[in-house]
Amino acid sequence: QVQLVESGGGLVQPGGSLRLSCASSGRTFSSTYVMGWFRQAPGKEREFVARVTWRIGSTYYADFVKGRFTISRDNAKNTLYLQMNSLKPEDTAVYYCAATRTLMPTATTDYDYWGQGTQVTVSS
Repeated sequence: QVQLVESGGGLVQPGGSLRLSCASSGRTFSSTYVMGWFRQAPGKEREFVARVTWRIGSTYYADFVKGRFTISRDNAKNTLYLQMNSLKPEDTAVYYCAATRTLMPTATTDYDYWGQGTQVTVSS
């Protein structure tokens, strides 16, 4: 079993930055896991943000975050990160990390394990 806990959310002004973290407890990530970040704004569907393969670190991003967000992982700490720069009000959402063994996963149904989420609010 994999337990995921997000942290690092908060209130930030437009143009600011935040770094989200996702720590795993229980079973450590195996080399076959893919980790992802999703977000869900009020009244909207949960949407894919970015993913990274745990073993080799290859990444994939949603178009709306390319050039602004960076996903990374620290294998030794068993922790996933999302560096968010140039934040916009439309980035306001609850951000979730997730894990799966599915190849090239972008849909919520592709992921098996989820964290509880961390709130990110971008407002002046």
